[in-house]
Order: sequence, then structure tokens, then C-alpha cells
Amino acid sequence: MKWNKSDMSTYIKAKEYIDTVIVPVIPFQTSKDEELIKDAHAQEVMTFFVHHLEKELSGRIMLAPSYVYLKSSELDEEIKRINAWVDDIQSQPFQHIFFITYDPKWKKYEKEMKGNLLWLPALQSEEIDVTEPRGIIREQVNQVVELIRSFW
Repeated sequence: MKWNKSDMSTYIKAKEYIDTVIVPVIPFQTSKDEELIKDAHAQEVMTFFVHHLEKELSGRIMLAPSYVYLKSSELDEEIKRINAWVDDIQSQPFQHIFFITYDPKWKKYEKEMKGNLLWLPALQSEEIDVTEPRGIIREQVNQVVELIRSFW
């Protein structure tokens, strides 16, 4: 299920079957021109990735809005914010919360997070065109699907 009006109406009627939330974690910045294209591409790839993940696990997961943070912010402060998201998410009957990111800095704070962190290696811009479902993203989706299923 995606975070939209139609899917939320369905969720309310069938929430006992939707026990997992996926939250993409996306860095944002505009202060460094040399990183704009790379960061925008990473966000495109993440969006493509989580939509395919949601499609594979349809009927069991909810794809939440992306958690967007300023790239220059202190992650210990972001941990407080992200854990507040978890507190709110847990007001519903979700059993599993997964945060997915390409930013390896989150690994250092993983133990402080109330959900599960899934870090994926970032793809280089020249490696993939997000308009085509290429093998490398498909393989990552398949691996993450198996990992999430292992929690069920």
C-alpha cells in the first residue's frame, strides 16, 4: 500500500493484514552544486526501488512517505525525529518498521533506531537508468524482499 487516499481507505478496512511499514530515508541539500545531480539521482533510484518493493510485497506492507533530512544535519538529532515517527507509526498495529537508505552514515546510529535499518549500497549515475527496471535494482529488491520476509 502506498501513502495515498485510495490505499489508506483500503488500509483502514484491512489493517490486521498490513503489519510492516517501509520508510525511505532520503538526504537533501542544495548548498553543494557538485552533489546535486548525485543526490537527485539517489532519490530517483530510491523511489524506483521502494515502489518495486511495495509491488512485490503488496497486501502486507505500507510504503510511508519518505523521511527527508538535511544532509548537513547532525544524525543524533535526526534519530530523535525518526524515533518520534516510529512512536506515531506504532499507534497502528504494525509489527515491523524498516528504514531504507543509501546513506552509510546511518549505520553508526542503527542501534539507537526503534526500527530496522536497511542500508543499500548506492548506485552510480552511470550504472543505471531509473526508467528501465534493470537487473541490479531487481536483484536488490529480491534480496530485500527475502530479508523482510525473514522477519515475518
